[in-house]
Amino acid sequence: MLVLARKFNESIMIGDEIEVIIIEIKNDQVKLGIKAPRKIAVHRKEVYEEIQLENIAALSSKFKPEDLKSFSNFLKKDKKQD
Repeated sequence: MLVLARKFNESIMIGDEIEVIIIEIKNDQVKLGIKAPRKIAVHRKEVYEEIQLENIAALSSKFKPEDLKSFSNFLKKDKKQD
């Protein structure tokens, strides 16, 4: 792990596209600003871990390929009624 010391209003660069800026330091809390392209998702770690758990749960669901075909047919039928 790389450990860096930064002061208020200083920043670090991650690659060429991500900048992390120290916005505020108060008591035991540091506020960070993150400039990154929209294509890069930025989450707090606890949110990221929850997303990963949800993705794993979705992959391990009892979904069957024929369910998708059935759903597709349902959507086609519904469009014809409009």
